[in-house]
Amino acid sequence: MRQQHVFVRALSAAVFVAALGLLARPVSAQDPGVRVGASSDPDQFYFGGHLETEPLLERLRFRPNVEIGIGDDLTVVAFNFEFVYAFPSTRPWNLYAGAGPALNLVDSDRDTDAHGGFNILVGAAHRGGLFAELKVGAIDSPDLKVGVGYVFR
Repeated sequence: MRQQHVFVRALSAAVFVAALGLLARPVSAQDPGVRVGASSDPDQFYFGGHLETEPLLERLRFRPNVEIGIGDDLTVVAFNFEFVYAFPSTRPWNLYAGAGPALNLVDSDRDTDAHGGFNILVGAAHRGGLFAELKVGAIDSPDLKVGVGYVFR
């Protein structure tokens, strides 16, 4: 029963923080997206979604996302509060880099725990919406994530 209580409190806190960040901007100023990939430590397949704001500062966007990882006898729900900076480019593809804190809810056969984490990421995005991304996790985030996704513009 205690594990469920911790899970519900952590999930509620994450949803509240995400809602504050997202509701501060008009919905028309946010682009939704989807993502899929694989992670190591834990070794999982993950899928999820995100919202991307209009630039907060020149080329800096807030991109909160939720990723659900399955495999390695665990389910991980990662709430990532990431900021990304797009490097200037006149080509269809441009590079970006970012970082941000994470709340990771880890469910195993024995219990459910909430862990804090931090992600550092680099990626390449096409102006049409397709992107590829590499994340390195610190603290209690997965060590490495490789993924692809699409932003609906």
